[in-house]
Amino acid sequence: MYSNKKVFFFAIILFVCVLFTGRLISLQLMSDKYFIESVKNASNEITLYAERSIIYDRNGKLMVFNDVVYDLAVIQKKISKDLDTAALLKILKIDKKTFLNKLNKIRNPSITYTLIKDLTPDIYIPLQENILSYKGFFIEQKTDRRYKSDIGCHILGYIGEVNDKIISKDPYYKQGDYAGITGIENTYETYFRGQKGVKIVIVDHKQIQRGSFKSGSLDSASIPGPSVHTSLHYDVQEMAEEMLKNKIGSIVAIEPSTGEIIAMANSPSFDLNEMIGSSRNQKFASLLKDPYNPLFNRAIKARYPPGSTFKTIQALIGLEQGIVTANTTYPCRGGYHVGSLHVGCHAHPSPLDLPNSIAKSCNAWYCYLFRDMIDDSAYASVADGYSAWREYLLSFGLGIKTGVDLPNEGNGFIPDTGYFNRYYGKDKWKSSMILSLSIGQGEIGVTPLQMANFAACIANRGYWITPHSISAIDGYKKIPAQYLEKHQVPIKRSHFETVIEGMHSVVAPGGTARGAAIKDLDVCGKTGTSQNPHGKDHSIFIGFAPKDNPKIAVAVIIENGGFGATYAAPMATVLMERFLAKTDSVFVSKNPVLYERMRTAKLKNFSQDTLR
Repeated sequence: MYSNKKVFFFAIILFVCVLFTGRLISLQLMSDKYFIESVKNASNEITLYAERSIIYDRNGKLMVFNDVVYDLAVIQKKISKDLDTAALLKILKIDKKTFLNKLNKIRNPSITYTLIKDLTPDIYIPLQENILSYKGFFIEQKTDRRYKSDIGCHILGYIGEVNDKIISKDPYYKQGDYAGITGIENTYETYFRGQKGVKIVIVDHKQIQRGSFKSGSLDSASIPGPSVHTSLHYDVQEMAEEMLKNKIGSIVAIEPSTGEIIAMANSPSFDLNEMIGSSRNQKFASLLKDPYNPLFNRAIKARYPPGSTFKTIQALIGLEQGIVTANTTYPCRGGYHVGSLHVGCHAHPSPLDLPNSIAKSCNAWYCYLFRDMIDDSAYASVADGYSAWREYLLSFGLGIKTGVDLPNEGNGFIPDTGYFNRYYGKDKWKSSMILSLSIGQGEIGVTPLQMANFAACIANRGYWITPHSISAIDGYKKIPAQYLEKHQVPIKRSHFETVIEGMHSVVAPGGTARGAAIKDLDVCGKTGTSQNPHGKDHSIFIGFAPKDNPKIAVAVIIENGGFGATYAAPMATVLMERFLAKTDSVFVSKNPVLYERMRTAKLKNFSQDTLR
């Protein structure tokens, strides 16, 4: 009896031992949950931030680089209960309420959170000396942007702290990280940001670092973003921005054969060097309040009537449809007159053939042409004729997004038949009622980029390439394919030669922009004076140079600048000459007076808060 009880007792003990042993084996060998937890408690995972891409212009001039900054980070779960808050606050130079408010923003106490960004030297040095006294707190080394000068803000863009929306879309980011917000910083963010690394360090019960975990075998180095070569020409960009000072407007220059953006300037503008560090949010808030809206990228968002620059496309469509030839003439007796309808024109010889209609910018010639195109008997109705005409415009990239590699591009506006049906009533409108479109006025609205783009299309004799601002990214054979797409317009090459003949006469004796001519510069262009219901007309010019094998196409818009020949045309020719100069190191303008007059002209008095 006693023996049986003894056996039973030992059997129970053996069973319990086997049970516990099995459980231990399960926990230790078959599950890493507790192992991971123990590692977390005995270590800190430090993020190694990658340097963002260095940015150069097309000739290798440095535009954007990085500088080392230090942030104070915290793992809230690891903060010591006996934290000497008063001593820490004294070093950080903040009050307790501010400190607690920052801690209260932490959503996950187990992960690293950036508490204070861009520590100044007077805070960083004493903090670094005493950081081991503050358990759960540590200093992270990061980089922030620095800019060689104050140019190119709208195309380069700026970086900013990620929000919840960005974090939810991309697990790469965590609270306190930075990402590109505007410009190419945004478009090429996945290239620019590089790859983060990680370093795992062992800490004791006092959270003091005691070396690398597993001798650093689980660490990974950060990988900096590749060097980026933009298509921008530093000197041309700088000159464009100089000429735009004290004016409102935009300048866009494109290399026709590649679609590369040589310059994109807006005024008013701002200095990217003030959008860095601890003052970033404060500066951004002040820019938002500025009544002149310097953050607005006019080049890709603002809509303007193209004015007489539009006559170049009108002529091309008329030639393609067989409505006119190079020798077609229309009369002009001070403008276009039909019944009570009157469209004025300036004094010039009459009648004019097609090339001279461009050189002299005859309004009447294009009123006749527009009505002949829209009312063509080949179409069943005026609406059909208009739709066919509109399709040509869309093929030039007008009224649609060009696909430029910049965020938030605007469409412009080319009204469809539905627009006029709603305004006048279905089938109750005719060509005479929309005649203002014939000279680039009325409902038409295009962006400066679209104007430069259709100038590039004319320069190419019939095609344009999606505008883009990056020419190369180190380590990649090509930039993304969508920025190399070629768009052919449905117009014969021979028709372009006819229009280009007229454009060549614009910046020549007798042309509307003869005052903008520069010696030995073979320019083709078209002036425009865009009517503005809110004040003085806008000064507009599109053009390219040289005439054969063009290297640069430019569009300039100066708000309230008056005639196209007054400001826009001289600015464009000065920029063309600068780009076509044989050397970047030595440049002597052949018309320095023209540049100086454009640079010093003052059309607008900006407030003291608006820097440029």
